[in-house]
Amino acid sequence: MAGKGRNADVTTRGGAAPDRAGQPEGGLNAAATRFIERLMAVGIDGLGPFDSARTVAAGALKHARGDDEQALRVLVRDHRQLGAVGGFATGLGGFFTMPVSLPANVLEFYLLATRLTAATAAVRGYDVDKPEVRSAVLLTLVGADSDDLLKKAGLKTPGGKLSSLATDRLPAPALMVLNKAVAFRLVGRVGQSAFSRLGRAVPVVGGLVGAGVDVYMLSRIGRQAAKEFPPLAPGER
Repeated sequence: MAGKGRNADVTTRGGAAPDRAGQPEGGLNAAATRFIERLMAVGIDGLGPFDSARTVAAGALKHARGDDEQALRVLVRDHRQLGAVGGFATGLGGFFTMPVSLPANVLEFYLLATRLTAATAAVRGYDVDKPEVRSAVLLTLVGADSDDLLKKAGLKTPGGKLSSLATDRLPAPALMVLNKAVAFRLVGRVGQSAFSRLGRAVPVVGGLVGAGVDVYMLSRIGRQAAKEFPPLAPGER
């Protein structure tokens, strides 16, 4: 696997990340920590019937007979189907069940998105057990905001590719700061879509809207993951 040596193009600056990581945690920080740990523990490593990213990556490769690109299409297809079922079920009750169903759907969506991204990285040859790869997986979920979060954590990647972060060895405190920043950004997005809220307020229609939104977003994340994790050469794996 790649990442055994330091990539000179990925750097930390001024020790800012360790200092920030050492600040006392308040309730919001603790909640963000729990959220991101849940995404990694379940979304990447799996729990119970929710298979790990490695397992679904291996299954997709087997189905595609070892063809990486076909395996990625299988991953996106399968996660879109799961997202559609989950989005429809949690939006079916409309306004009266929204206080319960919307948070449940958000968590389910991000678990699926995390696993889709991690499985994509695994198919492309990255070691999803590496902390740097796991942070790169989480950053993929925030899309265009990733550059801003990397900057705030005191990190930079050449060409804006998260794969540069994934193949480096970085200090644990810097990764901790980065992961928390991702958690805050993801939590801050909950409920921002007025269209999604309006659609979910109507029974049955809410289910259709929830399914459509989740399928669309998972498609985008799948494309972004394939872009951020280009194939590693055989000698790098």
